[in-house]
Amino acid sequence: MTAPLTYGKIFRFWLPLAATWLMMAVEGPFLAAIIARLAAEKLNLAAYGVAYAFGLVAESPVIMLMSASTALCKDHDSYRKLRNFSLSLSLAVTLLLALFLLPWIFVPFTQRLLGLPPDVARLTHGALLCLLPWPAAIGLRRFYQGVLIAGRQTRRVALATCIRVLSMAGCALLLYQTKTLDGALIGALALSAGVSAEALLTRYLAGKAIAAVRQKAPGGTTPAMSYREIWDYYLPLALTPFIGLSIHPLVTFFLGKSRMPLESLAVMPVIYGLTFVFRALGLSYQEVAIALLGEDPDQHRLVRNFAIGLGLFSSGCLTLIAFTPLSDLWFHDLSGLSDSLTDFARLPLQIMALFPALTVLICWQRSILISRKLTRPISLATALEAAGIFSLLTLAVLYFPLAGAVAASIAYLVGRLLAVAVLQRPINRQHVKAT
Repeated sequence: MTAPLTYGKIFRFWLPLAATWLMMAVEGPFLAAIIARLAAEKLNLAAYGVAYAFGLVAESPVIMLMSASTALCKDHDSYRKLRNFSLSLSLAVTLLLALFLLPWIFVPFTQRLLGLPPDVARLTHGALLCLLPWPAAIGLRRFYQGVLIAGRQTRRVALATCIRVLSMAGCALLLYQTKTLDGALIGALALSAGVSAEALLTRYLAGKAIAAVRQKAPGGTTPAMSYREIWDYYLPLALTPFIGLSIHPLVTFFLGKSRMPLESLAVMPVIYGLTFVFRALGLSYQEVAIALLGEDPDQHRLVRNFAIGLGLFSSGCLTLIAFTPLSDLWFHDLSGLSDSLTDFARLPLQIMALFPALTVLICWQRSILISRKLTRPISLATALEAAGIFSLLTLAVLYFPLAGAVAASIAYLVGRLLAVAVLQRPINRQHVKAT
């Protein structure tokens, strides 16, 4: 972008990525609605929620490959090294998930440690088997998405995700019509089909961007990064989603031990799916900020102000749903929850209404640090966020008469506030040095 940056240019650059995240956000509510309309609603929703949480943990080490490739893929050498790094990492996380599914590891962990009922554990195991292709497909498509973003081809990212959603929906609807599989397995198979199709198409669509970056010879005053330097740079980024996404299965443990456990396990995937729709707006902005800040640090004010407006808009929309009859429309009519589960889900959603704005804020903070190659504070903040969540949930389970879903919502909100406060300190120090 050689012309001066404007809010309109930021919007047009960000919009395809926002569409990408919003399309992905449809997956959770869509599949929950399918599962809710099949037999054994509560058991399959609970198992799908647990399997999805474990799937997120399995993919967590590769999630930040998009940010890394956006920031680092500048020439032939950096592309080649980061591609090899991404392939190796994607293979490793797939093998680890397969190892976890061995019965002598899986059964004690889920039934004895997490305390899942045997029926839920059985359905969870089957769903995770269906999710085995998930981590590697996520890793490869996120690496090539970063190459596309760095090459200013965000529309191609959105196109591949559109195919993902269509593949997921087609697979889910086909299996729903046959009614031969449990709902949790249908959800997991649909997710794997969708993301596998997206990964293949993203690699194809990134062909021109790959050719362009491979034609660039290393240049500038900064020496090329070695594999060891890539590892040192990426390790805190890998730990960040790993810690963050590990929160969800551990929260599942607390939900299983809390008051109203089955109701809490059933509604949390639906609540998480709805909040993700609005958090996706902030998550989609992280790579935009990395790309634009890396291009011209003088545009800091414009990129920051756009983030502020985005945060206000996303939390405002969720607040409107949470505190009006629109919540009944979402939970009961669209998600297929019963009247009792709809009433139960309302308060946790209201507590989470501020979460989308906090997501925009923390993604903005991370983008500043990633563009400056300061990745360690990011994983530290996430670790402290997790510690805050677990501490609050422990207190709630032991001492307070709160339903599990309500306690989890409060803990998520307070933990995120803590992480935001921790990340602001290194940003302030960088600002002082710059001035």
